[in-house]
Amino acid sequence: MNEEFQALLNSGTWVLVPPKPNTNLVDCKWVYRIKKRADGTIERYKARLVAKGFHQLPGIDYVNTFSPVVKPTIIRIVISFAISQNWPIRQLNVKNAFLHGTLQETVYMTQPLGFSNPSCLEYLCHLQKSLYGLKQAPQAWFSKLSNKLVSMGFSASKADTSLFIFKSPQAVIYFLIYVDDIIITGPNMSLLHSVISNLQQDFPLEDLGTLHYFLSVEALLDDRGLFLSQQKYIFDLLKKTVMINAKLVNSPMSPLPNLSLFKGDPFHDPTLYRSTVGSFQYLSFTRPDLAFAVSKVCQFM
Repeated sequence: MNEEFQALLNSGTWVLVPPKPNTNLVDCKWVYRIKKRADGTIERYKARLVAKGFHQLPGIDYVNTFSPVVKPTIIRIVISFAISQNWPIRQLNVKNAFLHGTLQETVYMTQPLGFSNPSCLEYLCHLQKSLYGLKQAPQAWFSKLSNKLVSMGFSASKADTSLFIFKSPQAVIYFLIYVDDIIITGPNMSLLHSVISNLQQDFPLEDLGTLHYFLSVEALLDDRGLFLSQQKYIFDLLKKTVMINAKLVNSPMSPLPNLSLFKGDPFHDPTLYRSTVGSFQYLSFTRPDLAFAVSKVCQFM
């Protein structure tokens, strides 16, 4: 928490101002998370200050929203092309990505719990930079990063706004953005290092090396190509639904019967059903054989 709070102060995320009447005030909270590696071991413990964006009012402290998430289809196409050309594929991560976006709107937030300034207890945080939880935070971060990429000669793809392409007579570089996780690939390492070094001048960019674990997808490289697996994701999902000891079947659903909304007993937890089906939708990234069954159960969300 101390490390996160100090990062917020160093980046000038807010300035303390006296309380103002007739202003919408956004609360905040600390969120804790355990980040794990592909094998399930703990990588690090993480604390993050998050604004309660549901307190924001449209047209007052936010206008537009956007989520910089590259499409799974684009990820598969770019990775497949890179493997066929024997290109290196690097994985990058931006530390505290949302803190680098500059806010255009006026947003006031309460001081973080446990870190209030003792000499200004009644003061408010006038946010200068975006913060996790704000509705416009993803857009502010994406705007900052995309402006930097455009200045370096990249252009946004018409097929996906989160895919940036650099073209020159000598080479082509693909840059895929999924919030603060990035995949970059090109014909040789020297070009990739040049791009990474340029970005590191503006952002705390961490080079994680060759693509190995991206968005709960494990990438295993061998002589035949790149094998994508969501094994850990699957086991976590089975544990969540208490189906870790379920029997194996070749096909999870028969194509013959038509499911009905009115037959049988209602499921006891609709929220669990929706979250599980949503998880299966993401699982189809590496398991297209589940697509039929997932599309069936999606009809009853």
